[in-house]
Amino acid sequence: MNKINDETIRGLFVTGTDTDVGKTVITAAITAMLRAEGMNAGVWKPIQSGALLGSGLTDAERLLKSTGINERPEAVAPFTFEAPLTPMLATKQAGVTLTMKELITAGLPLTKRYEALLVEGAGGVAVPLTDDALIVDLISELRIPALIVARSSLGTINHTLLTASFLRHRGVPIVGIILNDGESTESHDDPSVATNAQLIEQYSGLEVLGRFPHLHAEATSEMLINTLRKTIQFEPIREAFAVQPMGG
Repeated sequence: MNKINDETIRGLFVTGTDTDVGKTVITAAITAMLRAEGMNAGVWKPIQSGALLGSGLTDAERLLKSTGINERPEAVAPFTFEAPLTPMLATKQAGVTLTMKELITAGLPLTKRYEALLVEGAGGVAVPLTDDALIVDLISELRIPALIVARSSLGTINHTLLTASFLRHRGVPIVGIILNDGESTESHDDPSVATNAQLIEQYSGLEVLGRFPHLHAEATSEMLINTLRKTIQFEPIREAFAVQPMGG
């Protein structure tokens, strides 16, 4: 495994309990908040699939638009594949073979330009990344803490507890959990929403930092910051950056 050129990245890995749980909007909101507080925070999407750069539909393009960061999408997402498949299969379909070293090396320039990085994963922690690695291996190799984004609806307890257990098994520190309503959640029809946070905390011993509501308008930087302030305990996230050494 590559050791990131013996450097330590100052950052936070935003992972999910599944695909489409809202990692991108949460990553953008945290980044926008840190930048509003004066930190030169950047974003990194090591690998993404499902659309091509230039479509406006990729996570990298959405992150840049929502945060106002002036950066090239291909720098934020060095590896982008069109097929809506797990990274390992998307690369194979494109005739590309990626290694962990190549994935990490491609992101190193971002560590020089930004004081801290928000790293957004692909799907959940057990998603195949390369022929011999999962997303959790990337998190472990980067040596940064993780934030878990989970659905707020029925089924989230099981998914969240399993995700936390898998991260802990690999020795990855967990800053906390954010529940995200997302587009499909109809909270008034789902009685589990009222108790999911409390039960996740009870059985995991981790803190649920809040529940992020579905945004019905385009997510601007100002909207993300205002929503985050109203719904999420930000201090544990802020503290996670404060205690980390700088890279380089």
